[in-house]
Amino acid sequence: MFSVFKRKGPQHVDVYKEVITQEYHGIDHRNLSQGSLKVIEVLQHAGHEAYLVGGGIRDLLLRKHPKDFDVATSAKPLEVQKLFRRSRLIGRRFQIVHVRIGAEIIEVTTFRGSTSNNKLRRANASGMLVRDNVFGSVEDDAVRRDFTMNALYYDPSNHQVLDFVGGYDDLEDGIVRIIGDPETRYREDPVRMLRAIRFTGKLGLSLEDDTSEPIRRLNLLLRDVSASRLFDEILKLLQAGYGRVTFSHLVYHSLLEPLFPNTFDLLKSSDNTFYRELINLALISTDTRLAEGKSVTPAFLYAALHWPQVHHRWQELSTEGHGRTQSLAIASSETLDLNQQFIAIPKRFCATIREIWDLQVKLEKRYGRRPDSILEHPRFRAGFDFLLLRERSGEIGAGLGEWWANYQVLDESQRREMVASVNEDFEEGPKRHSRGKYIRRD
Repeated sequence: MFSVFKRKGPQHVDVYKEVITQEYHGIDHRNLSQGSLKVIEVLQHAGHEAYLVGGGIRDLLLRKHPKDFDVATSAKPLEVQKLFRRSRLIGRRFQIVHVRIGAEIIEVTTFRGSTSNNKLRRANASGMLVRDNVFGSVEDDAVRRDFTMNALYYDPSNHQVLDFVGGYDDLEDGIVRIIGDPETRYREDPVRMLRAIRFTGKLGLSLEDDTSEPIRRLNLLLRDVSASRLFDEILKLLQAGYGRVTFSHLVYHSLLEPLFPNTFDLLKSSDNTFYRELINLALISTDTRLAEGKSVTPAFLYAALHWPQVHHRWQELSTEGHGRTQSLAIASSETLDLNQQFIAIPKRFCATIREIWDLQVKLEKRYGRRPDSILEHPRFRAGFDFLLLRERSGEIGAGLGEWWANYQVLDESQRREMVASVNEDFEEGPKRHSRGKYIRRD
């Protein structure tokens, strides 16, 4: 391993070249993607620089199993496309190439550079980059990446890792460090704040002090990010198997406020401790299901994250004299409509979220044949699981969840006995009597 000082690069970062040989890094060739190795071989044979870069190399150095391997090269996008028949250009702001090798799709990017030419580089009033389509050298590319640990380049031809910004040492020290001036880099792309939090949760690393310090001051910059992009980022944060610990980092670094402002306000109240517990339980449940290889839906997690607002409004409307079913329906609509401006939840998930919430009042109705029809509801299991979270969090007393747990496994005669024994409190409003008159069941 050796280091050679090079120069001061973009972002006022000292750029040097550190070469880490295999005896130090220990990357096993057998753990590399064969498709990415083939892409690099073709590019290098054509006279271009080409390396594996980013999360794949980072994870291998941490002795984890990467899902993806990305390639960075000196070849321009059109040059890459000409070398691979099964490839296509992706993106408008900065073009990349997707190359298909067998069943693999390898993402190939051209080394990015930096420029002061305003025709090529443009930012909004907050400093957020809206156009930045500039090519450069491998050193320039390293400096343009977000965190030092993601700026490591592996050359399969000689089994060497190239480090220009100290990422290898930071990984060994367990540190997440942003490249360049933290405030400038966060203003360029506020999502980097979320990525910093994600890596601490996912990899079990610590945020370097200078990387951490500006986040609380700049958290509202996330309002400049498109609501649809934030939906995807939240899934990466909270639905990847380490949601509970990541959520605690979001709270600690004041990033919950711009993402879920209404939930944030309600969580601050000492009277609503069950809200935080419900969200915590939902995150644990999601993490557990993912660890067991079970499927999860964003709808369940978002139902929990927005439940404080729904529940609070539900209680307000009920106190004002609205029926429980009507109150919940109004609260659900208001909550989803209001929060779409912050995080845009796709319609297909909004429908499921509403069904989970609607079932919370339906599960209270245990008379006649209603339990059987509720049991056949396509979202019954999700609604039932959500009810159990409400009980376990202390929002409602225990008992209803156990009743439904038993009802699911009993035979027909036993179910009828359970229904008959329920002393139901009906407040649903006018019901049609069997003789055709309306009565109120109280």
